[in-house]
Amino acid sequence: MYDLTIIGGGPAGTSVAVYAARKRLKSVLITQEWGGQSNVSEDVQNWIGIPHISGTDLGKAFEAHVREYSEDVVDIVSPAKVTKVERIDQDGQQSFKVTTEKGETYESKAVFLGVGSARRKLPAKGADTFEHKGLTYCATCDGPLFSGRDVVVIGGGNAGFETAAQLLAYARSVTLLEFNEKFLADEVTVEKLTKNENFKAIPNVEIVEVTGEAFVSGITYKSRENGEETKLPTGGVFVEIGMIPNTDMVKDLVELTERNQIKVDPYTQRTSIEGVWAAGDATDGRYHQNNIASGDAVKAIEDMYGFIR
Repeated sequence: MYDLTIIGGGPAGTSVAVYAARKRLKSVLITQEWGGQSNVSEDVQNWIGIPHISGTDLGKAFEAHVREYSEDVVDIVSPAKVTKVERIDQDGQQSFKVTTEKGETYESKAVFLGVGSARRKLPAKGADTFEHKGLTYCATCDGPLFSGRDVVVIGGGNAGFETAAQLLAYARSVTLLEFNEKFLADEVTVEKLTKNENFKAIPNVEIVEVTGEAFVSGITYKSRENGEETKLPTGGVFVEIGMIPNTDMVKDLVELTERNQIKVDPYTQRTSIEGVWAAGDATDGRYHQNNIASGDAVKAIEDMYGFIR
């Protein structure tokens, strides 16, 4: 019986693991990979204390930090994929059973979910080919690399418009393309950005193809009204068409939002089930970034320590 099962090797899970080790909570960390979504970024510039680091190296640093403190306190199971988390009530005592894809099981008094989310991929020809070659799913991570270029943002929700606003600080121009007839972002946000002479927003279009040679040089989209295709030269493509939380493993355990995000109390990071905490991109927190995930995770482990002890 462990004190704590930690699921996830991104900034949230590794923060909890380091603190759990220092607090001498007997724990097991289970993760498919180290680093989370940052692995897709060639140059992370907003991890506090390190001006530049690749996503791959950041993941290695997360692992090294956990192993530095793990000793005989934190067991590490990697690579491994968790498929189910269950609550067990026996003789008036509550515990949790975590099952992996290989059928391995781990039992603990508490569970931390740092399971993250996956970016919804752009379903267009060439999108996979040019990922990391001018097409990116993280403006916060990669945006400054596109300074002075004409760029495209795909997605007309709040995330898309916020990305466009961020890019306008250093891009020459930003064109936003949206599938729906109307933009889904807040009206005040749309109105504010459309006043910028370097910004253009086009609704009701479908992305057909991302083109280029070694690097993205253009994008083709077509009108959903008349089918007319337009080829648009661009020096970068930023995709903001939603996230898919990795929450299938707990869909029968904790309360989720309509978008399958884990509902948490922002004061403690507790979920709807006593004994289960969560932080990071899989939660319904308003903002999602590495630094936020780590900070919320530390908040969670402080609360967990009181619960377990």
